[in-house]
Amino acid sequence: MASPDVRLKRRVQFLKVASKGAKAPMPGLVLQCLRRGDAAPARLGFTVTKKVGNAVIRNRTKRRLREAARLLLRDQAAAGHPLLGVDLVLIGRDGTRSRPFPALIDDVRRALKRTNALSGAPSGAPAAAHPDPSPIPR
Repeated sequence: MASPDVRLKRRVQFLKVASKGAKAPMPGLVLQCLRRGDAAPARLGFTVTKKVGNAVIRNRTKRRLREAARLLLRDQAAAGHPLLGVDLVLIGRDGTRSRPFPALIDDVRRALKRTNALSGAPSGAPAAAHPDPSPIPR
């Protein structure tokens, strides 16, 4: 049995995440996140607009984003918290290419937290930090 595809490749998939998902702009990238509601591994898509540069620069930018995402997802899985049931689109910016790599990884991590992809809460909904166990008096 083949492993499930973990990449977003079709335009329709990217448009669905863009229209219905949560967005988190960071200095090095923009992350779009859409919760699917299943327990399958996270699917990732990478894109860089032509405004960033020619094909060589865009491909280099995408490679940096892919590696940052790979390292972060590997660390999450090793810590026992794999990213499941979510579609992620990482959009490269002009600054992605020149951003120091540790800062780029931190940008991805902060964007995942901002979209609640790491917390397991539905995207767009605030993560419940500490629900109040006491009932509301009437």
